[in-house]
Amino acid sequence: MTFFNHFGRYVLLLKSLLVRPEKTSIYWKEIARQMVEIGVGSVGIVVIVSCFLGAVVTVQTAYQLTTPLISKSIIGSIAANSIILELAPTVTVLILAGKIGSKIASELGTMRISEQIDALEIMGVHSSAYLVLPKILASTLMIPLLVIISAFLSIYSGMWVGEFTGAVSKEDFMTGAIQYWIPFMANFALIKATTFGFIISSVSSYYGYYTEGGALEVGRSATRAVVVCCVLILLFDYILAQLLL
Repeated sequence: MTFFNHFGRYVLLLKSLLVRPEKTSIYWKEIARQMVEIGVGSVGIVVIVSCFLGAVVTVQTAYQLTTPLISKSIIGSIAANSIILELAPTVTVLILAGKIGSKIASELGTMRISEQIDALEIMGVHSSAYLVLPKILASTLMIPLLVIISAFLSIYSGMWVGEFTGAVSKEDFMTGAIQYWIPFMANFALIKATTFGFIISSVSSYYGYYTEGGALEVGRSATRAVVVCCVLILLFDYILAQLLL
């Protein structure tokens, strides 16, 4: 299929979500379930990645700034700004794209080939709205929260690693991080995280919802979903930086 065919079906899928729910309570339960699976289920990997991410950024920044003419507080400034602007919202979400995106695509793909989606349609349930909309809402709500956790842990671990290795003291690290702090950076990170959350959930849902064939095609749909999500995340990372910074 061509790009325009995929894009057209993707837009039509998003348009089909704008319907009145058959029973609102069922949708709220599904949204809550997806929030737990997407958000709480991803905390572990976010914690691990964030701790090592902050440590590596601090050590590498300190390694490059070896001259005594520059205050060591600059290390904290560079590390904190890099983490908030780029590493926490982009690197963390790229990892989440592999976990969340493949899960959503494979789940919907399995339901499609096993005719569970057709069964929902026969029962009078709007399948796209019931299956896709809760995933999109949960993802756009929970991924920014995961990015906040990632940024906090990355900065915190970077501060302690700097103290442990002797590269920069905790006081100097926090002085630099606070001295050059720009509040809009946090807003920018959350805008990126929300956008990326929507991309991951909607694109993965598209590939899963329109899966055709058997079990092999489910795996292919999940792979395509992750690849396309990663490419779109990097593309929109540049677009948002160009527009907002």
